[in-house]
Amino acid sequence: MIYLDLIIGFLKVGLFSFGGAYGAIPLIRDVVLHYGWIDEETLVNMIAISESTPGPIMVNLATYVGCSKAGVPGGILATLSVVTPAFIFIILLMTLINRVSGKKWLKAAFNGIKPCIIGIILAMGVSMIGKNGLTPLIYEKDILPVLLTLALAMFYFGFRKIYKKKMSPIILILVSAFAGVVVYGF
Repeated sequence: MIYLDLIIGFLKVGLFSFGGAYGAIPLIRDVVLHYGWIDEETLVNMIAISESTPGPIMVNLATYVGCSKAGVPGGILATLSVVTPAFIFIILLMTLINRVSGKKWLKAAFNGIKPCIIGIILAMGVSMIGKNGLTPLIYEKDILPVLLTLALAMFYFGFRKIYKKKMSPIILILVSAFAGVVVYGF
């Protein structure tokens, strides 16, 4: 039964996620929490690990969840389930786009999807900050996650202001990891 659940759960993620990995995180969250495969804290940790390892976040998360719940066969099934819809969709879409490229309605559709994806990513970010930054502050009086988030945001925007260019995500990940080790220890 777990194999069927993994296939159905990650097919949903693969079919209904738009905007790349960050746009898919809310859907992944809903699926893994619905099935009870991992808890919220583990999911946040896995997102961080998936972000810092090679490969797409969706694939890394699917592989991890599948392997942790049903071994290597589960990891393979979850991974194939999450990538198959995109693979088929891209083949069909490229065939269609080659036929209708340059049409105004196609450009309008893509322009309409962009704000939706931005909203999904922003909502997930605010939700993660709320659950992992503000919740400890309210219930445990732990201000460190909030201060760390603010310090990293200031570092990121300060870098952009000083150097007049975007910071590499790799640098931000390394600085975040170093700050986590300094603040929370080994």
